[in-house]
Amino acid sequence: MKRSRIVFLGIGSALLVTLLGIPQTTQAGPPLICHPLDIGGAKSLPWIGGDRPSGADWRGVDPNYNLGQLVVDTLALLTPDTPVLVRMETMRRATVYAVWAMRDRKVGYSVKDDVVARRLLSELTARTRNAQAKGNPGAAAWFDAGYLAASYQQAGLETGLNGYEMVAKALNLGAHDPAMEFAASVITEGGPSKIHRDHLQKALAGVKDGSLLARNLVSSGSRAPGRSSLLSMRRR
Repeated sequence: MKRSRIVFLGIGSALLVTLLGIPQTTQAGPPLICHPLDIGGAKSLPWIGGDRPSGADWRGVDPNYNLGQLVVDTLALLTPDTPVLVRMETMRRATVYAVWAMRDRKVGYSVKDDVVARRLLSELTARTRNAQAKGNPGAAAWFDAGYLAASYQQAGLETGLNGYEMVAKALNLGAHDPAMEFAASVITEGGPSKIHRDHLQKALAGVKDGSLLARNLVSSGSRAPGRSSLLSMRRR
């Protein structure tokens, strides 16, 4: 099987994305929930079937995982040095364990308790307040709380928070990370096309060839019809 490649060609002020040898897959459901991310073998919450999208079941929870450990385990994984993509995948898994499993019998996880889900979100929002109290911009804290809130929203759990606005705040705090732009593009998929496209273009503008972000952009383009523009997007 051909290996997937992503090639960025500068054409004036434009970027052309060419996807070669991509296995076409189709996944239905909320994009923040049903699209596992390639985290290159980095440590995250327990999962069955591998850590790469090509080998991982997006519902692949460990049926023996103790949900009572979810908050502690997730917070321990979301350190200041944790890459954005690993943060995203960790919160996706946390959402499947704590929220989606209550709505989708195919997950096959018998524990049903949204108290744990709400406690995790409470802990992450507390991190934003602590960062502010210490005079720290807290971009990572705002990103984590916002991305989890958006994931819960897509999984059907109301939080009273606007996850996208919190992620946008993280970006405005100076964290102009192309991976965060990619996260914002996933959150806004299906929303206003200009906002979604702007975030996606910024992710493409900052991605490095061969990086994890590049691989995830390839995967997202091949599985999400709404992102078919990845095949020939130009930044003007």
